[in-house]
Amino acid sequence: MNFEFSYQNRPRIVDTLKSQKFDLLIIGGGITGAGIALDAASRGLKTALIEKNDFAFGTSSRSTKLVHGGLRYLKQLEFGLVREVGSERAVVHRLAPHLVIPEKMLLPLYEKRGFGSVLTSFGLMLYDRLAGVRKEDRRKMLTRRQTLRQEPLLREADVKGGAIYAEYRTDDSRLTIEIVKSAFKQGAWPCSYAEAMAFNYSADGRVKGVTAIDHFTGGTLDIEADAVVNAAGPWVDELREIDKSKHGKRLHLTKGVHIVVSHDRFPVHQAIYFNVDDGRMIFAIPRGATTYIGTTDTNYDGSKDNVTATLEDVNYLLSAVNNTFKPGKLKVEDVMSSWAGLRPLIHEDGKSASELSRKDEIFESPSGLISIAGGKLTGYRKMAERVVDLVCEKFFEEREIEDSRTGEILLEEPGFANYHEVAKYIGSVARELNMLGGDQRFASYLVHTYGRATTGILHDLRNNFKSADNSSLVSAELDYSLHNEMTLSPADFLIRRTGMLFFDIERLRQSLDQVMGIFKERFHWSEDKMAIERSLIEDSIKFASHFKNQ
Repeated sequence: MNFEFSYQNRPRIVDTLKSQKFDLLIIGGGITGAGIALDAASRGLKTALIEKNDFAFGTSSRSTKLVHGGLRYLKQLEFGLVREVGSERAVVHRLAPHLVIPEKMLLPLYEKRGFGSVLTSFGLMLYDRLAGVRKEDRRKMLTRRQTLRQEPLLREADVKGGAIYAEYRTDDSRLTIEIVKSAFKQGAWPCSYAEAMAFNYSADGRVKGVTAIDHFTGGTLDIEADAVVNAAGPWVDELREIDKSKHGKRLHLTKGVHIVVSHDRFPVHQAIYFNVDDGRMIFAIPRGATTYIGTTDTNYDGSKDNVTATLEDVNYLLSAVNNTFKPGKLKVEDVMSSWAGLRPLIHEDGKSASELSRKDEIFESPSGLISIAGGKLTGYRKMAERVVDLVCEKFFEEREIEDSRTGEILLEEPGFANYHEVAKYIGSVARELNMLGGDQRFASYLVHTYGRATTGILHDLRNNFKSADNSSLVSAELDYSLHNEMTLSPADFLIRRTGMLFFDIERLRQSLDQVMGIFKERFHWSEDKMAIERSLIEDSIKFASHFKNQ
């Protein structure tokens, strides 16, 4: 595209969706839909994408925020899944090393829970082999003393050893928005706040597009396309019902909850993956000034738009931590924030939430609608490749369309060669912030959030604000986000573009009036509109901690 992915250019995108016919229309702006858009556009298909909320609104901003290989799926003998997502970790890291960050994971071993050391060693060796892990990053088995030295907060009782193995952490919503931006650069037309309400059909009953509501303007738009893909995550079955094609297999939604506490209150030295008494595995992951803990895995049949943690969920995670670590009992009052997301898995009779496969599956309806569900964040690229291959086979067999090349498309240009280069860049950003009187600790946050675009944010701080205090930094970040990331609401910025709601809720509170004022000025909002948007943020804060009032 020869114009920016800016809020100012949204009308141009909407006009294009209305006036032109597309090869492919994707419904759903999570990581799966975004990945399909990038794959399709980069192969030369004229591609559109619509999302009824913000990009990454649902599952793709509420995961464990790891690009990981699914070690526990070895228990279910899903070797193909482990091989695919395990090997994909290194690919996604190469595409965005500032955003997909190497993370050594500690796995403590116990006398009375989990697997023994021999079986764990074999499992991790198989995990490394399946995932193609480099020799220097392969698993390392630890003695009891080494394990307790690695993480002094572990309760000593029953610990008999441990293991260190390689994973990657990320920010799921940032990864999704970077993929959307990359798809846009490749020629796709992504539009958030546009909800598909009905399918349009040709005379022979084939899907030829959708009628959508534009929630941003209140208008409607008809979008015409040769092929339509339903990648709506937890909402996949709702669209299949509209298409009258929800037959046979169906979704099984499970809920995963994470809680956030101050790192001072739970100062783990590194990421840890530990067993709990019921056989589940829980992560505890340090991130900046916080540590987050998760996840649960329970059946869910409530509202898909307002998924929240319950007091029972929170107590389950706190109990898991308090039974495993010794920093002093964590209490409900220690929980600063939380999030809850849904996994759109494929139902299997007789299986519990934790036993359901995480493999993706594609459904084809008689109308030609293609739906995809299941899968893991880590495998988004391969899922997209399979969907686009099928679309090409079914709809564009007569055209010469190249194979997927998303493994070579960097999610940022110019990109970083490796994480060592990222670390050097963080150092230079820290020095610049110091010169501007800002907090050097923001350097890591900025680079891991915006990558090399941090240079532009610093340029804005130098030239327009002359400082890097919190107020100036928020303004510079928001200006970048508005003009480059199709940010259309305070919630888009404060929740999904920056993660403040989850990992820096005090900064959110300090910045809310300022952010609201900028939106009022840029979008010419009335006082009534301001009140609505502010209430959305206040409700989000309540949802993140409402369990405290249960």
